Amino acid sequence: MNKILENTFIDGPGSRMAFFLQGCNMRCLYCHNPETQRLCNHCGECVRTCPTGALSFDGGAVHYDQARCVQCDQCLEVCPNFSSPKCTVLDDTSVVELVKKNQDFLDGITFSGGECSLQHRFVCAVFQALKRETKITCFLDTNGFMEHSALEALCEAADGFMFDLKAFDNRKHKRLTGLSNDLVFRNLAYVSAKGLLYEIRTVIVEGFTDDASEISQLAAYVRDLNAYTILRLIPFRPLGVKSWMQNLKPCGRETVVNLHRAASEIMGNRARVNLSGF
Repeated sequence: MNKILENTFIDGPGSRMAFFLQGCNMRCLYCHNPETQRLCNHCGECVRTCPTGALSFDGGAVHYDQARCVQCDQCLEVCPNFSSPKCTVLDDTSVVELVKKNQDFLDGITFSGGECSLQHRFVCAVFQALKRETKITCFLDTNGFMEHSALEALCEAADGFMFDLKAFDNRKHKRLTGLSNDLVFRNLAYVSAKGLLYEIRTVIVEGFTDDASEISQLAAYVRDLNAYTILRLIPFRPLGVKSWMQNLKPCGRETVVNLHRAASEIMGNRARVNLSGF
């Protein structure tokens, strides 16, 4: 587990607890959480930069003392492995109990990442237990790149999916992530047919997804896919980015507004945009 947000309103409908799992099968150039991509390889680089002694190296492994951590995140900045020494190991029972303690303040939970489908058995176990013992909803925020067997199991356990579609155009998707989006689109169609595709999210990145053609094609695809899925446009911010895209300027308000207008003309109020921070 990389981190837990006990209360968030941007990770699905209503008030939610969000769990960010460690490990990802994509290497997005604009990744805003690059420390979630890989598991710690215990190289020890982070130990040398920790100002409070919260990190130590013993027995060939990095150890984390949460009580001494001041959340300066210097360890994340210097990590050469796109990982974090601050991850914790939680079993499904521990997660369920944590959620139940907070359920009076929650509409649901969301598993994110990294890529949460890489731990689909764990996610399913949590969701199944919460469905038995609570009334909250269980969502996933996923890049959609998973085998059908994992997707089938997750569809049986989940109440909704949010897909982070990196690019509609396959060539752009490969440039951004290193992977084709063919499997992603097959999985989108499957989840949509199940009535579980709550939202598709796309980050507006200069030179990739910031042109009207890309967004118009995507909006038309979502419009024709079903009558209920939301398309959400998210402006790129270089915060946390470790690739060459850390030098890209933030997406401008005018660009985002124009692209949202183009999407709205195609799919009406199902096209949404995040404008906080402008």
